[in-house]
Amino acid sequence: MLTRILTPFALVLVTTTAIAQVGPPTSQRPCSANRQLVMKDGAVVLDTGPNTFARFVKSGAECQVDQFPEPAWVPSSNNPQCFIGYRCRDSGDEF
Repeated sequence: MLTRILTPFALVLVTTTAIAQVGPPTSQRPCSANRQLVMKDGAVVLDTGPNTFARFVKSGAECQVDQFPEPAWVPSSNNPQCFIGYRCRDSGDEF
């Protein structure tokens, strides 16, 4: 009985951990590689610095209904201000 309860929980835990993995920092990849990753996956969470992560999207279609796309730049190995795509911003956020 306990095995029936714990097995699905363990499977969810392993699946969630795999999804949460983030690759090397954007500063260790060329600008084009960072951009291609966002374009290929549509929405990705990337390491942008020490203990700093952000979600980037290829277009506003990946944002929630009450959000809008805002252009985003990250440091890369060959460009300190690489245009990577967009970040979804809440419509109520102030600049």
